[in-house]
Amino acid sequence: MVDSANGGAAPIPITVEFTGGLEILFSNQRKHKIIMPGRLDDGSVPNISNLVRYLVDNLMKDQRKELFIMEDNVRPGILVLINDADWELEGEETYELQAGDNIVFVSTLHGG
Repeated sequence: MVDSANGGAAPIPITVEFTGGLEILFSNQRKHKIIMPGRLDDGSVPNISNLVRYLVDNLMKDQRKELFIMEDNVRPGILVLINDADWELEGEETYELQAGDNIVFVSTLHGG
């Protein structure tokens, strides 16, 4: 499937999940089906960094953005899994999204 509006690239359907309390920042919804464009305006393939910006701008209803991002990146204390693998093994925020990816954000921070 070729989409000329996206620079000739098909849209990228992915699943995003939030656990460990992060779901409260996203309307108490744990799982989201998202379709990212196949190409960005600059012709590049969307990556995790683009996804994080998309999530904050489009899905995050809570105003406490600092609980999810810090300096335009996922804040420390949040584990990111790409298809069940730690994102550090996949290139972290530079990992290019692929159709069918499952991205999980897990808060490891707990009050007490």
